[in-house]
Amino acid sequence: MTYTATLQKMQTEQANPIQYYLVFNDNFIHFNQLLNTKISIEFKGYQCLNCGQPKKIFRQGFCYDCFISSAAVGDWIMKPELSTAHLEIEDRDLAYEKKVQLQPHITYLALSSEVKVGVTRKTQVPTRWIDQGAIQAVTIVEVPNRYLAGITEVALKDYFTDKTSWQKMLKNEVSHADLLAERLKIESVLPAEAKPYFVNEPQVINLEYPVLHYPKKVKSLNLDKTPTFTGKLIGIKGQYLIFEDNTVFNVRSYEGYVVEITV
Repeated sequence: MTYTATLQKMQTEQANPIQYYLVFNDNFIHFNQLLNTKISIEFKGYQCLNCGQPKKIFRQGFCYDCFISSAAVGDWIMKPELSTAHLEIEDRDLAYEKKVQLQPHITYLALSSEVKVGVTRKTQVPTRWIDQGAIQAVTIVEVPNRYLAGITEVALKDYFTDKTSWQKMLKNEVSHADLLAERLKIESVLPAEAKPYFVNEPQVINLEYPVLHYPKKVKSLNLDKTPTFTGKLIGIKGQYLIFEDNTVFNVRSYEGYVVEITV
């Protein structure tokens, strides 16, 4: 069976293991059911996720024109500490920025390769952790806006990385750590504005992924250089498909790419 789709990040369902779905307008693929199955991916073109035009994708599924103008990809997305909606200051679209920034956010610790610190909207728990391939995660603070979560993350970057080593994550080379103990170590260095929001007795979330066996090395599929690929699916972790020949495909990196997927 062949599916034609404009790629967007896989939707997930928390279960043991995580369930993964690639959803398009009139159909979907449940990737868990395709483990140990050959899959072909063929690049066909582009479709900007914002304007819908067949323009080359620049970043995050957006063409260049949309990327430099849309409020959905402002600098505060990647750098929450730059959020200003709580001050009534507009970046690109104040109404949109209020809607996204002025809602509960959390700053968290996650274990995907090393212990990392990150920020997400509360409504994106545990999706954010799943997308990063974390095997465990725990909340540090729950705050009322994105700015407070962002400045907390900045303060903790002296103690933890804010990046995931995708290679280690996909090879399941994860450092051992006690997340509850780690978060207690840094309570005293939280910004004063965030300290009242420190979460007491949080639950550590454990996440299990559908992987038959982990590769010892990984090579990333680049659709621009290799527009056609066929391989046997042996796992899904983060937003990556893992194939038997050690090829890994980051679905999220190719949002806005139109592909044919044959099963």
